[in-house]
Amino acid sequence: MNELGAIKAPADKSITHRALILAGLNRHPVLLHNALISEDTRSTARVLRQLGVRISPMRQGSPARIVGRDLRAPSGTLKCGNSGTTARLLLGALAGFQFEARLNGDASLRLRPMRRVTRPLQDMGAQIKEEREDGLPLSIRGGTLQSIRYKCPVASAQVKSAILLAGLTARVPVTVVEPARSRDHTERLFRFLGLDVRHPNPTEVEFVAPRVDWQGAASFELTVPGDPSSSAFLLAAAALMGKRELTVQRVCVNPTRTGYLDVLRRMGAEVVLENESECGGEPVADVVIRPAELTGTEVLAGEIPGLIDEVPVLAVLAARATGETVFRSVGELKVKESNRLQSITLNLRSLGVQADASGDDLHICGTDQPLSGRIETGGDHRIAMAFAVLGKAPRVQLKLSETLSPGVSYPNFHDDLRAVGVHV
Repeated sequence: MNELGAIKAPADKSITHRALILAGLNRHPVLLHNALISEDTRSTARVLRQLGVRISPMRQGSPARIVGRDLRAPSGTLKCGNSGTTARLLLGALAGFQFEARLNGDASLRLRPMRRVTRPLQDMGAQIKEEREDGLPLSIRGGTLQSIRYKCPVASAQVKSAILLAGLTARVPVTVVEPARSRDHTERLFRFLGLDVRHPNPTEVEFVAPRVDWQGAASFELTVPGDPSSSAFLLAAAALMGKRELTVQRVCVNPTRTGYLDVLRRMGAEVVLENESECGGEPVADVVIRPAELTGTEVLAGEIPGLIDEVPVLAVLAARATGETVFRSVGELKVKESNRLQSITLNLRSLGVQADASGDDLHICGTDQPLSGRIETGGDHRIAMAFAVLGKAPRVQLKLSETLSPGVSYPNFHDDLRAVGVHV
């Protein structure tokens, strides 16, 4: 907290990943300010260093200096840790290079599906060798690729970004069509770097490949805005705990990332944006929440791609709202760092909340009764953070099975959550 009732948003994880990769492909020095320093983003930096990119030590409060190049064959396996974004986006970037690279991850990442990315890359001409069914470890050999118009079976910013990066490194035009609009940070960064990206409609993106080898923009600086997904935990804590407003400063309010704010408003919280501006091609603002009595709502299938990472924390808010909340078509939660759909349901039930996963829908009946119990996080950062927020609500006593997993995306989470509790 730097003033009463205000806190700075943690840096955005999605943008940090993408900025590191594009800076690594850029052959001019880049200064990256306010990059998120977390386990996941360190995985991306580590893999890029294995591929020959020079990245200064990533330290809080200091800009990262990145000097990119044509990526070179790594001497060993690329270790992606727990980061699905690292693995999937790097597969796209590597598809344009004529060497073989092997990618692996931790036990959780090895369970996450990769064919949603490798299939379109194979259609473009990349060679993929799997060592197990639909997951890591796997090897990719890229090179000369062909253009593609790919219709994604699910709305996925990671799949879309992998195809766009393959088009960039292989210098071929690509088009991606999605069933719903997904987050568009890659497209915005492409435009920021002077690349030609077009949106014929909200769910279709075209990349017009440069006629010559892309050597990147001239030396540039980029400041990463605040992460809306991480900020959602602070806003939810204020909604549950506070009698006064809380301001989360410098949050990215990209329309593909702010669906959770609409849900908060429907549940009764007063949410307003102040001091709106732009940062590196992204809209940013201070997000102010003024708590009120929460009521249940229905979150429709078309909204889910814009708030999939916020479902866990919205679910714990629903547990304390009046009436029923329904999340439609949240099956994608099953293939995150854990089976989040199952984890949310079982943990809420263990506390005494009526929760049910019917097919791909999640139903939660709110209660004002005292809640207590043990939460099994499964080592999933968003489950741990969501239930830590619920644990700050009145008449709730719970114990997390572990508290280290938030370091994947939000290393200062527990400190910031305590600060919110003091100031709201």
